[in-house]
Amino acid sequence: MKIGFIGSGHIGKTVAKCAVRAGNSVIMSNSRGPETLSGIINELGPKATAATAAQAAAEGDIVVVTIPLFALPKVPVAPLDGKTVIDTMNYYPVRDGHIKELDNGTATTSELTARHLPGSHVVKAFNSIIASEIETTARPEGDPQRRTLPIARDDDAAKQTVTRLIRSIGFDVYDAGPLHEGFRFQNGTPAYCARANHGQLIRLLKQARG
Repeated sequence: MKIGFIGSGHIGKTVAKCAVRAGNSVIMSNSRGPETLSGIINELGPKATAATAAQAAAEGDIVVVTIPLFALPKVPVAPLDGKTVIDTMNYYPVRDGHIKELDNGTATTSELTARHLPGSHVVKAFNSIIASEIETTARPEGDPQRRTLPIARDDDAAKQTVTRLIRSIGFDVYDAGPLHEGFRFQNGTPAYCARANHGQLIRLLKQARG
């Protein structure tokens, strides 16, 4: 699978590294241009290329949007039409400015992402784990210490695609439900960045208050 990345910060770089190890190729982009990504590309190896955000969106079989939330309006729309898009974003008012719908709980970051990308199939994932732990806490299938990560989605086919990716890099997956249920593992909730197995994660998700 070819995975495009819009954003090459800590989460993007680490997910890309694990995806390459699992046999995928990656297309990395950032806001400063592909010429600034040579260090990351060298580190990721021959299965990685640098591109603009629009190119990463167009060429990826699936695309990971992993940028500060305030930059969401800059994500290209047309190249992502019909594609599965993984949203890793969290909302920090000090950084992103106050967004009324997020402040009052009537929307989630992924619902805003889906609104910006009306033709895409958005899946919330990788927002509730510390970036470095995507690599350091991954475990093989059947390992008793294998961690479970939550996702939220509105499309079953996209859910299956993202679930296969997450499992391939070393985690079990719990489907929390539609995109709005992403509030249960956003920053500030009991499930956020929790090292939990399947049963433990379900209990933590139930504690969230929307």
